[in-house]
Amino acid sequence: MLGLQRFAGSIVTQIYRRAAYSSNVRSASGPLATAATGQGTEVSETEARTPATDAKKPKGQLVAAAFESLRNESPKDEKKTPASSSIDERIINAKTVNGLLAITENNNAFSRQHALRIVSILAEWSTVDRVKIAEFENDTRFLRICRMLGRTVPKNGGGNNKNNGAANGSSKRISGFRTDDLNTVLGVAGDDEAAKLIASISLPQMVKVMSTLAQRKRRSTPLLRSLAFNISSASEPLDLKQSADVLYAMATLNFQDSVLSAKVCADVQAALPKNVDKSAVVGSILTSLGILRYRDLDILESLTQWLVKNSEICRPQDLSAYFLTSSLLNFKSALLEDVSNKLAKSIVREDFTKQSEWLSYVWSLTMLGLVEHKHLDSVLSPGFLEKLEKDKSGLTPVSKMRLLNLNSYAQLLATDYKGVLLPADSPAYQVPMAHTKTKQILVNGMLDALKSLLPATNHVQTSVDSKMGFLIDALCQFDANRNPLPLDKENPNAIKVALMVIDFHDICHGTHRSASGVTNLTIDLLEKSGYQVIPVPYNEFSTSDKLLKRVQYLDAKFKAIVSSK
Repeated sequence: MLGLQRFAGSIVTQIYRRAAYSSNVRSASGPLATAATGQGTEVSETEARTPATDAKKPKGQLVAAAFESLRNESPKDEKKTPASSSIDERIINAKTVNGLLAITENNNAFSRQHALRIVSILAEWSTVDRVKIAEFENDTRFLRICRMLGRTVPKNGGGNNKNNGAANGSSKRISGFRTDDLNTVLGVAGDDEAAKLIASISLPQMVKVMSTLAQRKRRSTPLLRSLAFNISSASEPLDLKQSADVLYAMATLNFQDSVLSAKVCADVQAALPKNVDKSAVVGSILTSLGILRYRDLDILESLTQWLVKNSEICRPQDLSAYFLTSSLLNFKSALLEDVSNKLAKSIVREDFTKQSEWLSYVWSLTMLGLVEHKHLDSVLSPGFLEKLEKDKSGLTPVSKMRLLNLNSYAQLLATDYKGVLLPADSPAYQVPMAHTKTKQILVNGMLDALKSLLPATNHVQTSVDSKMGFLIDALCQFDANRNPLPLDKENPNAIKVALMVIDFHDICHGTHRSASGVTNLTIDLLEKSGYQVIPVPYNEFSTSDKLLKRVQYLDAKFKAIVSSK
């Protein structure tokens, strides 16, 4: 059965990972019956940000006894001696339990590292039913290994309880893999060895290991992949707290796995109705989804329904997390009116200790179409800017770009807005803007193709500061016959075109892909400024394509815009 689950999991992985963003799909989600530049708000509630509670350890875990002793030890670098290397080679070549345990006999060079490697191999063999723990649990050589690792074998062990072992396979679980053991296990056995052990531990322990990796900022790719595979393959559902812990670890370590995310979201939907009093864990889940840019309309709709139903017990920071995540993920609920009346109106400026948090909240409302004139006026006033500068973090580039977004929104998109705007000499305009290295490579590839179509230097402007909080990758203009026009001359009949490269970080991933809310806001502001916008998404336009193909791609886009006029 497990083999079938894993096979199915691998197929689902391929299906999810082949999903691609299309330049023709930009709109926000519509109401769903069944169900970017920005930083997520922090959820400080301890309950939502700490690893899952330790599960009770089943009895008779002989292999676990060897691992539990590793607490509070640091891995030591030991120089390899010829004798030690010889033992390593014997361990690798051993094909039987007796062959492994015989290495421990009369061997002064045998070390703790060797002991752990043998235990790792025995655990792996027992997991795949190559051996049974009962075959070696009372072997004096195995007992010596346990003693080397600082533990004695527990009495009345469950290793002899064959009925229980056959019923639930608990004798194959390494329950002693505590959070304190992780550094030592990784240091001694290595990431690949540790990854092999994951299949031998219980689901709660997998969550605990993942949380520990996040706490220690340890991004071990082999270990994370093994955890993702085994958690996704587990038939046992995660509870709400475990789901929050897994998503938090993925967000903290910037680890994307579509199959694991789908499993967690499905389990959250199943567990959510049972939660009647804990808004912190919901806020944590929302924050992590926003950081991951994981867009699943079903889970977002379920979380919206829960917040609306339990709005009286929700903390302001949890509601703020909802608005920020919804805006980043380009999600508008079917309950948008209830969201506006019950959730948005319950948040006031005094709920936020930092001015930057209030700014982020107002900024998120603009992308959801819920911002009011009083919100815009509160952040564009000179007094707010002064308070923002007094924040501990000060007036950061992110805050400046969001202020410029809001200022442009007030001018171009807000209906009948008569409030204050940023003055022309505002420090918000003094913001350095540059693309990431990976995005700049895409931009350069686009510009190379553009030069073939528009060779004259006065026909193209690149990396233009829009004064709206973002860069315009390229500007050009045409007449009605698709002839390029110089940018240094005014032409009232010119068709103004803005080209915007859309890279991996500008879209939402997951079950329902789309442009992020930030990307949509950028395009809306440009269109209201009089530009025809050509999005150039990374999955349609590649620098690995030949120049001719890239030129043809842009030419077709120009032709479509001019012919539509």
